[in-house]
Amino acid sequence: MQFEFKPGCFYKEKDGKVTAEVTFTTKNGVMAINHTFVDESLRGRGIAGKLMLAVVDYAQTNDLQIKPVCSYSQAFFERRPEYDDLLV
Repeated sequence: MQFEFKPGCFYKEKDGKVTAEVTFTTKNGVMAINHTFVDESLRGRGIAGKLMLAVVDYAQTNDLQIKPVCSYSQAFFERRPEYDDLLV
């Protein structure tokens, strides 16, 4: 699944409505993930995890570190030690 990007956000829209998104702030080389949302109609399909992978790819491409703040991002990175090198 491909996501749209705008500064501070990866998201997916359908009919002008945001159906999935992850938001973050970036300061001093650190992305702080502060919100993850997936519409009820899309839950259970691994979309939130795919959003996190988009964040990982963006962080790696832009030489950024990640600070998981929202509960979903914290759980995602706790289950995936392969990304520990990206975390602050």
